[in-house]
Amino acid sequence: MVRMETIANLAGVSVSTVSNVLNGRSNVGQATRERVLRICEEQGYQLNTPTRKERSSKSNRILFVFQDFDRDFYLKIIHGISDYLTENGYDLVICTNRSSGSFMRSSFAGGAICLDGSMTDEAVLAASTPEFPIVVMDRIIHDDSTNVKSVVVNNYPVMCEMVQALVESGVKKFGFLGGQEFTLDNKERFEGLADTLAKNNLPFDRKYYYHGNYREQSGYQAAKIMALSHDLPEALICANDNMAIGAIKAFEESGIRVPEQIAVTGFDDSETSDMAGLTTVTIPRYESGYLAAKELLEMIHGQADRTPFKLNASVTWRSTTPRDE
Repeated sequence: MVRMETIANLAGVSVSTVSNVLNGRSNVGQATRERVLRICEEQGYQLNTPTRKERSSKSNRILFVFQDFDRDFYLKIIHGISDYLTENGYDLVICTNRSSGSFMRSSFAGGAICLDGSMTDEAVLAASTPEFPIVVMDRIIHDDSTNVKSVVVNNYPVMCEMVQALVESGVKKFGFLGGQEFTLDNKERFEGLADTLAKNNLPFDRKYYYHGNYREQSGYQAAKIMALSHDLPEALICANDNMAIGAIKAFEESGIRVPEQIAVTGFDDSETSDMAGLTTVTIPRYESGYLAAKELLEMIHGQADRTPFKLNASVTWRSTTPRDE
């Protein structure tokens, strides 16, 4: 399916300009408008002109956009969103990033909730209008002139708490297995680790910073490389559970015992982490979806401010760390 970004590139304009054209705004020159519409037609881009029935029901339709099906916590978030919307007489439409460009507009829905790391801030801002508010769940956008609000996890303090407890248990040499570096989650989780180590006068050696992409396979590959180097940290702090599970599998295959030779922690508290006995951070995913839907409906009704809403999380200690509660 052709995306809005493709139309923008072909027309030589920004995504926001394409959005303005497709939403019928008057702040685009006639020549540019005609060029964008012509390219849309040539590329088979679906303009999704609403029927009368759709126009009358769109305000009760809410869109949830997410990146992929790989991480099981999406189901908990969707459950929370769905419950709140159902309680308030709204319908939920779910789509992935591949098709979001066709639906992120006021002619289709009354607003959107986005958890899509591949969607740029520019694309979010372009889609947001007074008639189409957006709640984002993976970033904070500092732009008071837009109709965007953030509902995010407060990663920093809970990471500090977990790392401090490990330091007090005797761990001195830490590694970090990060996800995509541009994401807010990854930045805050690493900052929590680094600041807590600095507070305890413990250095963090950048050679123990390993790169992943939040998927299990990337954690597995990073741990295989660690095993081959014969230079392990005492604890590997992973930016999510998927990578931690992959790392544990690789350590086991390499004959490295967890937690006797290396402690491992995750972040998310997925069902898999419970089965694996993984120490992790428990995030109220259902509640985050419920609150995101609540904030969006308040925006639709003109009752919400734009101050980011940060959810607290807690450490769940299990058998992959020397401390076991």
